[in-house]
Amino acid sequence: MGIAALEDKVVQHAVGTVLNQIWEEDFLGFSYGFRPGRSQHQALDALYVGITRKKVNWVLDLDIRAFFDRIDHAWMKRFVEHRIGDRRIVRLIQKWLKAGVMEEGRWIESEQGTPQGSVISPILANVYLHYVLDLWVDQWRRKKAVGDVIIVRYADDAVLGFQYRKEAARFLEELRERVARFGLELHPEKTRLIEFGRYAAADRKRRGERRPETFNFLGFTHICGTNQATGYFIIQRKTMGKRMAAKLKEIKATLRLRLHRSLADTIQWLQSLVRGYFQYHAIPGNEVRLRAFRHDVLRLWMHQLRRRSQRSRWTWERFKARLGILIPEVRILHPYPSVRFAATHPR
Repeated sequence: MGIAALEDKVVQHAVGTVLNQIWEEDFLGFSYGFRPGRSQHQALDALYVGITRKKVNWVLDLDIRAFFDRIDHAWMKRFVEHRIGDRRIVRLIQKWLKAGVMEEGRWIESEQGTPQGSVISPILANVYLHYVLDLWVDQWRRKKAVGDVIIVRYADDAVLGFQYRKEAARFLEELRERVARFGLELHPEKTRLIEFGRYAAADRKRRGERRPETFNFLGFTHICGTNQATGYFIIQRKTMGKRMAAKLKEIKATLRLRLHRSLADTIQWLQSLVRGYFQYHAIPGNEVRLRAFRHDVLRLWMHQLRRRSQRSRWTWERFKARLGILIPEVRILHPYPSVRFAATHPR
Protein backbone atom coordinates (compact mmCIF):
# COMPACT_ATOMS: atom_id res chain seq x y z
CA MET A 1 0.00 0.00 0.00
CA GLY A 2 1.15 3.52 -0.76
CA ILE A 3 -0.20 6.40 1.33
CA ALA A 4 0.66 9.72 -0.27
CA ALA A 5 0.76 13.15 1.34
CA LEU A 6 -2.37 15.31 1.03
CA GLU A 7 -0.76 17.62 -1.53
CA ASP A 8 0.23 14.63 -3.65
CA LYS A 9 -3.31 13.24 -3.50
CA VAL A 10 -4.73 16.52 -4.79
CA VAL A 11 -2.30 16.65 -7.73
CA GLN A 12 -2.75 12.94 -8.49
CA HIS A 13 -6.52 13.39 -8.55
CA ALA A 14 -6.20 16.29 -11.01
CA VAL A 15 -3.80 14.41 -13.30
CA GLY A 16 -5.92 11.24 -13.06
CA THR A 17 -9.00 13.19 -14.14
CA VAL A 18 -7.18 14.47 -17.23
CA LEU A 19 -5.80 11.03 -18.11
CA ASN A 20 -9.27 9.49 -17.73
CA GLN A 21 -10.74 12.00 -20.16
CA ILE A 22 -8.01 11.27 -22.72
CA TRP A 23 -7.99 7.47 -22.56
CA GLU A 24 -11.73 7.07 -22.11
CA GLU A 25 -11.93 7.52 -25.87
CA ASP A 26 -9.53 4.61 -26.39
CA PHE A 27 -10.52 2.07 -23.74
CA LEU A 28 -12.47 -0.89 -25.11
CA GLY A 29 -16.01 -1.83 -24.16
CA PHE A 30 -15.10 -4.95 -22.16
CA SER A 31 -12.97 -2.94 -19.70
CA TYR A 32 -15.03 -1.92 -16.65
CA GLY A 33 -12.64 -1.17 -13.78
CA PHE A 34 -12.20 2.38 -12.47
CA ARG A 35 -13.96 4.01 -15.38
CA PRO A 36 -16.57 6.78 -15.10
CA GLY A 37 -20.13 5.52 -15.44
CA ARG A 38 -19.09 1.86 -15.10
CA SER A 39 -19.42 -0.43 -12.11
CA GLN A 40 -18.68 -3.92 -10.87
CA HIS A 41 -22.29 -4.97 -11.42
CA GLN A 42 -22.14 -3.89 -15.04
CA ALA A 43 -19.09 -6.13 -15.46
CA LEU A 44 -20.99 -9.00 -13.82
CA ASP A 45 -23.95 -8.38 -16.13
CA ALA A 46 -21.71 -8.38 -19.21
CA LEU A 47 -20.10 -11.66 -18.17
CA TYR A 48 -23.48 -13.30 -17.52
CA VAL A 49 -24.92 -12.17 -20.85
CA GLY A 50 -21.76 -13.11 -22.74
CA ILE A 51 -21.67 -16.68 -21.42
CA THR A 52 -25.41 -17.31 -21.82
CA ARG A 53 -25.88 -15.72 -25.26
CA LYS A 54 -22.61 -16.63 -26.99
CA LYS A 55 -21.32 -20.12 -27.74
CA VAL A 56 -19.15 -20.39 -24.64
CA ASN A 57 -18.06 -23.87 -23.56
CA TRP A 58 -14.78 -23.07 -21.82
CA VAL A 59 -13.92 -20.31 -19.35
CA LEU A 60 -10.44 -18.96 -18.70
CA ASP A 61 -10.16 -17.40 -15.24
CA LEU A 62 -7.14 -15.08 -15.41
CA ASP A 63 -5.02 -14.04 -12.47
CA ILE A 64 -1.95 -11.82 -12.95
CA ARG A 65 0.50 -12.45 -10.12
CA ALA A 66 1.16 -9.29 -8.04
CA PHE A 67 0.13 -7.04 -10.92
CA PHE A 68 0.45 -3.68 -9.16
CA ASP A 69 3.88 -4.65 -7.81
CA ARG A 70 5.28 -5.72 -11.20
CA ILE A 71 4.34 -2.88 -13.54
CA ASP A 72 7.44 -2.02 -15.56
CA HIS A 73 8.25 1.70 -15.28
CA ALA A 74 9.92 1.91 -18.70
CA TRP A 75 6.91 0.38 -20.47
CA MET A 76 4.56 2.55 -18.41
CA LYS A 77 6.41 5.66 -19.60
CA ARG A 78 6.17 4.51 -23.23
CA PHE A 79 2.44 3.84 -22.93
CA VAL A 80 1.75 7.24 -21.36
CA GLU A 81 3.73 8.96 -24.12
CA HIS A 82 1.37 7.49 -26.73
CA ARG A 83 -1.16 10.16 -25.81
CA ILE A 84 0.65 12.64 -23.53
CA GLY A 85 3.04 15.09 -25.17
CA ASP A 86 3.56 17.30 -22.12
CA ARG A 87 6.94 16.30 -20.68
CA ARG A 88 6.06 17.79 -17.31
CA ILE A 89 3.15 15.38 -16.84
CA VAL A 90 5.30 12.43 -17.91
CA ARG A 91 8.03 13.41 -15.43
CA LEU A 92 5.42 13.83 -12.69
CA ILE A 93 4.07 10.32 -13.28
CA GLN A 94 7.62 8.94 -13.22
CA LYS A 95 8.26 10.63 -9.88
CA TRP A 96 5.14 9.04 -8.40
CA LEU A 97 6.18 5.63 -9.66
CA LYS A 98 9.69 5.99 -8.21
CA ALA A 99 8.64 7.74 -4.98
CA GLY A 100 9.44 4.66 -2.91
CA VAL A 101 8.41 3.99 0.68
CA MET A 102 9.63 4.87 4.16
CA GLU A 103 10.26 1.86 6.38
CA GLU A 104 11.61 2.37 9.91
CA GLY A 105 12.97 5.77 8.93
CA ARG A 106 14.77 4.43 5.85
CA TRP A 107 13.77 5.36 2.28
CA ILE A 108 13.51 2.50 -0.23
CA GLU A 109 13.22 3.38 -3.92
CA SER A 110 10.58 1.67 -6.05
CA GLU A 111 12.17 0.10 -9.11
CA GLN A 112 8.94 -1.39 -10.44
CA GLY A 113 5.23 -1.40 -9.69
CA THR A 114 2.79 1.30 -8.69
CA PRO A 115 1.68 1.74 -5.06
CA GLN A 116 -1.73 0.24 -4.27
CA GLY A 117 -3.99 2.78 -2.63
CA SER A 118 -2.48 5.64 -4.62
CA VAL A 119 -5.02 7.93 -6.31
CA ILE A 120 -3.21 7.71 -9.66
CA SER A 121 -2.73 3.91 -9.62
CA PRO A 122 -6.15 2.85 -11.03
CA ILE A 123 -5.87 4.88 -14.24
CA LEU A 124 -2.21 3.89 -14.71
CA ALA A 125 -3.15 0.22 -14.28
CA ASN A 126 -5.91 0.62 -16.86
CA VAL A 127 -3.53 2.28 -19.32
CA TYR A 128 -0.95 -0.48 -18.84
CA LEU A 129 -3.44 -3.31 -19.34
CA HIS A 130 -5.08 -1.49 -22.26
CA TYR A 131 -1.89 -1.87 -24.29
CA VAL A 132 -0.64 -5.15 -22.81
CA LEU A 133 -3.93 -7.09 -22.76
CA ASP A 134 -7.01 -5.39 -24.17
CA LEU A 135 -5.79 -4.38 -27.62
CA TRP A 136 -3.98 -7.69 -28.07
CA VAL A 137 -7.01 -9.79 -27.04
CA ASP A 138 -9.29 -7.78 -29.33
CA GLN A 139 -6.96 -8.38 -32.29
CA TRP A 140 -6.50 -12.06 -31.39
CA ARG A 141 -10.20 -12.85 -31.40
CA ARG A 142 -10.74 -10.92 -34.64
CA LYS A 143 -7.86 -12.44 -36.61
CA LYS A 144 -7.04 -15.82 -35.04
CA ALA A 145 -10.19 -17.14 -33.38
CA VAL A 146 -12.61 -19.31 -35.33
CA GLY A 147 -15.25 -19.72 -32.62
CA ASP A 148 -16.83 -17.20 -30.26
CA VAL A 149 -14.56 -15.45 -27.75
CA ILE A 150 -15.73 -13.10 -24.99
CA ILE A 151 -13.79 -11.15 -22.38
CA VAL A 152 -14.74 -9.06 -19.36
CA ARG A 153 -12.03 -7.23 -17.43
CA TYR A 154 -12.28 -5.31 -14.17
CA ALA A 155 -8.86 -3.83 -13.31
CA ASP A 156 -6.46 -6.79 -13.16
CA ASP A 157 -9.26 -9.35 -12.79
CA ALA A 158 -10.40 -10.83 -16.12
CA VAL A 159 -12.55 -13.74 -17.34
CA LEU A 160 -12.64 -15.01 -20.94
CA GLY A 161 -15.03 -17.43 -22.60
CA PHE A 162 -14.22 -19.67 -25.59
CA GLN A 163 -16.25 -21.89 -27.86
CA TYR A 164 -13.44 -24.38 -28.48
CA ARG A 165 -10.99 -25.84 -26.00
CA LYS A 166 -8.09 -25.92 -28.48
CA GLU A 167 -8.43 -22.20 -29.09
CA ALA A 168 -8.58 -21.51 -25.36
CA ALA A 169 -5.41 -23.54 -24.72
CA ARG A 170 -3.58 -21.85 -27.62
CA PHE A 171 -4.67 -18.43 -26.39
CA LEU A 172 -3.41 -19.19 -22.89
CA GLU A 173 0.04 -20.17 -24.13
CA GLU A 174 0.33 -17.07 -26.31
CA LEU A 175 -0.94 -14.88 -23.47
CA ARG A 176 1.80 -16.16 -21.15
CA GLU A 177 4.40 -15.09 -23.70
CA ARG A 178 2.64 -11.78 -24.26
CA VAL A 179 2.52 -10.67 -20.60
CA ALA A 180 6.07 -11.90 -19.96
CA ARG A 181 7.33 -9.36 -22.54
CA PHE A 182 5.97 -6.60 -20.29
CA GLY A 183 7.30 -7.90 -16.97
CA LEU A 184 4.10 -9.66 -15.88
CA GLU A 185 3.31 -13.28 -15.05
CA LEU A 186 0.12 -15.32 -14.92
CA HIS A 187 -0.36 -17.03 -11.58
CA PRO A 188 0.25 -20.74 -12.31
CA GLU A 189 -2.29 -21.98 -9.74
CA LYS A 190 -5.00 -19.32 -9.86
CA THR A 191 -5.16 -19.06 -13.67
CA ARG A 192 -7.49 -21.89 -14.70
CA LEU A 193 -9.14 -23.15 -17.88
CA ILE A 194 -12.39 -24.91 -16.95
CA GLU A 195 -15.29 -26.46 -18.83
CA PHE A 196 -18.23 -24.13 -18.30
CA GLY A 197 -21.36 -23.36 -20.28
CA ARG A 198 -24.78 -24.61 -21.36
CA TYR A 199 -23.52 -28.08 -22.34
CA ALA A 200 -20.82 -28.53 -19.68
CA ALA A 201 -22.94 -30.41 -17.14
CA ALA A 202 -24.42 -32.84 -19.69
CA ASP A 203 -21.08 -33.46 -21.41
CA ARG A 204 -19.28 -34.16 -18.16
CA LYS A 205 -22.07 -36.44 -16.94
CA ARG A 206 -21.90 -38.41 -20.18
CA ARG A 207 -18.14 -38.87 -19.66
CA GLY A 208 -18.70 -39.98 -16.08
CA GLU A 209 -17.08 -36.86 -14.61
CA ARG A 210 -18.17 -34.62 -11.75
CA ARG A 211 -20.20 -31.42 -12.07
CA PRO A 212 -18.53 -28.48 -13.86
CA GLU A 213 -16.04 -26.48 -11.84
CA THR A 214 -16.94 -23.03 -10.59
CA PHE A 215 -15.04 -19.75 -10.82
CA ASN A 216 -15.03 -16.52 -8.82
CA PHE A 217 -15.37 -13.01 -10.18
CA LEU A 218 -15.88 -9.74 -8.28
CA GLY A 219 -16.98 -11.40 -5.05
CA PHE A 220 -19.37 -13.98 -6.53
CA THR A 221 -19.00 -17.69 -7.27
CA HIS A 222 -20.38 -18.59 -10.72
CA ILE A 223 -22.00 -22.01 -11.08
CA CYS A 224 -23.54 -23.85 -14.04
CA GLY A 225 -27.26 -24.31 -13.39
CA THR A 226 -30.68 -24.65 -14.99
CA ASN A 227 -33.91 -22.71 -14.64
CA GLN A 228 -36.33 -24.97 -12.75
CA ALA A 229 -39.33 -23.63 -14.67
CA THR A 230 -37.97 -23.76 -18.22
CA GLY A 231 -34.98 -26.10 -17.95
CA TYR A 232 -32.78 -23.59 -19.79
CA PHE A 233 -29.17 -22.98 -18.86
CA ILE A 234 -28.50 -20.21 -16.33
CA ILE A 235 -25.52 -19.11 -14.27
CA GLN A 236 -26.12 -19.36 -10.56
CA ARG A 237 -24.25 -16.67 -8.67
CA LYS A 238 -23.71 -16.64 -4.95
CA THR A 239 -21.51 -14.71 -2.55
CA MET A 240 -18.05 -16.23 -2.23
CA GLY A 241 -17.86 -18.30 0.95
CA LYS A 242 -14.42 -16.94 1.93
CA ARG A 243 -15.56 -13.36 1.46
CA MET A 244 -18.63 -13.86 3.62
CA ALA A 245 -16.64 -15.67 6.33
CA ALA A 246 -14.08 -12.85 6.39
CA LYS A 247 -16.85 -10.24 6.70
CA LEU A 248 -18.50 -12.11 9.57
CA LYS A 249 -15.14 -12.43 11.33
CA GLU A 250 -14.69 -8.68 11.01
CA ILE A 251 -18.18 -8.05 12.42
CA LYS A 252 -17.48 -10.37 15.36
CA ALA A 253 -14.28 -8.49 16.23
CA THR A 254 -16.04 -5.11 15.97
CA LEU A 255 -18.91 -6.27 18.19
CA ARG A 256 -16.39 -7.17 20.87
CA LEU A 257 -14.99 -3.64 20.75
CA ARG A 258 -18.52 -2.24 20.98
CA LEU A 259 -19.42 -4.43 23.97
CA HIS A 260 -20.22 -1.49 26.24
CA ARG A 261 -21.66 0.87 23.66
CA SER A 262 -25.34 1.76 23.91
CA LEU A 263 -27.88 -0.60 22.38
CA ALA A 264 -29.29 2.14 20.14
CA ASP A 265 -25.81 2.92 18.79
CA THR A 266 -25.13 -0.75 17.98
CA ILE A 267 -28.53 -1.12 16.29
CA GLN A 268 -27.84 1.86 14.06
CA TRP A 269 -24.38 0.51 13.16
CA LEU A 270 -25.68 -2.97 12.34
CA GLN A 271 -28.54 -1.61 10.25
CA SER A 272 -26.11 0.45 8.18
CA LEU A 273 -23.69 -2.48 7.83
CA VAL A 274 -26.28 -5.04 6.71
CA ARG A 275 -27.93 -2.53 4.38
CA GLY A 276 -24.58 -1.78 2.76
CA TYR A 277 -23.77 -5.49 2.41
CA PHE A 278 -27.11 -6.15 0.73
CA GLN A 279 -26.60 -3.17 -1.57
CA TYR A 280 -23.80 -5.07 -3.32
CA HIS A 281 -24.68 -8.73 -2.79
CA ALA A 282 -28.48 -8.70 -3.18
CA ILE A 283 -28.58 -10.08 -6.73
CA PRO A 284 -31.19 -12.52 -8.11
CA GLY A 285 -30.48 -16.11 -7.04
CA ASN A 286 -28.34 -15.18 -4.03
CA GLU A 287 -31.13 -15.28 -1.45
CA VAL A 288 -29.78 -18.34 0.42
CA ARG A 289 -26.41 -16.71 1.10
CA LEU A 290 -28.07 -13.42 2.07
CA ARG A 291 -30.31 -15.15 4.61
CA ALA A 292 -27.32 -17.04 5.99
CA PHE A 293 -25.39 -13.78 6.36
CA ARG A 294 -28.27 -12.05 8.16
CA HIS A 295 -28.78 -15.07 10.44
CA ASP A 296 -25.09 -15.15 11.39
CA VAL A 297 -25.06 -11.40 12.09
CA LEU A 298 -28.02 -11.83 14.46
CA ARG A 299 -26.33 -14.80 16.13
CA LEU A 300 -23.14 -12.82 16.73
CA TRP A 301 -25.11 -9.88 18.07
CA MET A 302 -27.09 -12.03 20.50
CA HIS A 303 -23.86 -13.61 21.73
CA GLN A 304 -22.52 -10.11 22.41
CA LEU A 305 -25.65 -9.16 24.36
CA ARG A 306 -25.36 -12.30 26.47
CA ARG A 307 -21.76 -11.46 27.33
CA ARG A 308 -22.79 -8.07 28.70
CA SER A 309 -24.53 -9.73 31.63
CA GLN A 310 -23.94 -13.04 33.43
CA ARG A 311 -27.69 -13.28 34.07
CA SER A 312 -28.83 -12.53 30.57
CA ARG A 313 -32.42 -13.48 29.79
CA TRP A 314 -32.02 -13.30 26.06
CA THR A 315 -33.33 -16.38 24.28
CA TRP A 316 -33.19 -16.79 20.52
CA GLU A 317 -36.98 -16.40 20.14
CA ARG A 318 -37.15 -13.35 22.40
CA PHE A 319 -34.14 -11.79 20.70
CA LYS A 320 -35.62 -12.21 17.21
CA ALA A 321 -38.98 -10.81 18.30
CA ARG A 322 -37.52 -7.76 20.07
CA LEU A 323 -34.32 -6.87 18.22
CA GLY A 324 -34.00 -9.16 15.20
CA ILE A 325 -36.85 -7.40 13.40
CA LEU A 326 -34.83 -4.17 13.46
CA ILE A 327 -32.20 -5.57 11.10
CA PRO A 328 -33.09 -5.21 7.39
CA GLU A 329 -34.76 -8.25 5.86
CA VAL A 330 -33.41 -9.95 2.77
CA ARG A 331 -34.60 -8.20 -0.37
CA ILE A 332 -33.26 -8.45 -3.92
CA LEU A 333 -32.05 -5.01 -4.98
CA HIS A 334 -30.61 -5.70 -8.44
CA PRO A 335 -32.47 -6.65 -11.64
CA TYR A 336 -31.66 -9.71 -13.70
CA PRO A 337 -28.36 -9.28 -15.61
CA SER A 338 -29.88 -9.49 -19.08
CA VAL A 339 -32.49 -6.84 -18.23
CA ARG A 340 -29.97 -4.29 -16.97
CA PHE A 341 -27.48 -5.10 -19.74
CA ALA A 342 -30.16 -4.53 -22.40
CA ALA A 343 -31.07 -1.20 -20.80
CA THR A 344 -27.41 -0.12 -20.63
CA HIS A 345 -26.58 -1.32 -24.15
CA PRO A 346 -29.80 -0.92 -26.18
CA ARG A 347 -28.02 -1.81 -29.45
